[in-house]
Amino acid sequence: MQHKKYNALLIDDHPLIAEAYKSAFKFIESRNEGVSFHILTATDCDSACEIVTDYVEKNDFLDIVFLDMRLPPSKDGTLLSGEDLGLKINELLPETKIIVSTTFNDNYRVHSILKNLNPEGFLVKNDLTPAELVQAIEEVLTDPPYYSKTVMKLLRNQVSSDLLLDDIDRKILYEISIGTKTKDLPEIVHLSMPAIEKRKRQLRKIFAVSSTDDRELILTAKDKGFI
Repeated sequence: MQHKKYNALLIDDHPLIAEAYKSAFKFIESRNEGVSFHILTATDCDSACEIVTDYVEKNDFLDIVFLDMRLPPSKDGTLLSGEDLGLKINELLPETKIIVSTTFNDNYRVHSILKNLNPEGFLVKNDLTPAELVQAIEEVLTDPPYYSKTVMKLLRNQVSSDLLLDDIDRKILYEISIGTKTKDLPEIVHLSMPAIEKRKRQLRKIFAVSSTDDRELILTAKDKGFI
């Protein structure tokens, strides 16, 4: 690795995970003279967004971001998860290298994240060891991408892209999950009622939910990490 100071942002609401990342950065510093990391942490979408905006305003940049997918949504409801936050980082700081770190190991979910975010690194937390974390950071900074073994396995089981959910599908699922009535959805997602019903039918098909009850659809979508 070249001699320089890197800015790193760790976004995770589990303190133990954030500590594991910090340890990996410290280990890299200890064996690479001249390499150092300035590390910031955030535990939700809002605090992470503030840090990112601050870097944009200072005309500075973040070199690497660890991004958890299961994050509390932003207070204004515009960022529903780590995935939305990643899209925002891609937009505001396009040079930043993102390592997605998640407990999801579901085929659809992994493909959806890869397609929407195209991160430089993708780790499934169950795969993580201290050595793998160090390897992931070094490869993402020097020769991305880096995918952990569960991700590689899922990539080999290709899923057709028409099964991937888009932003509107995720917004519909989120709104239903917080109790929004279907009759109020057209105002929120700006689609007609027949278009919304069609999407809901498609979502039931994707998640193999036979019941027309929204509750089962939401439980399955939560289980697979879409909300």
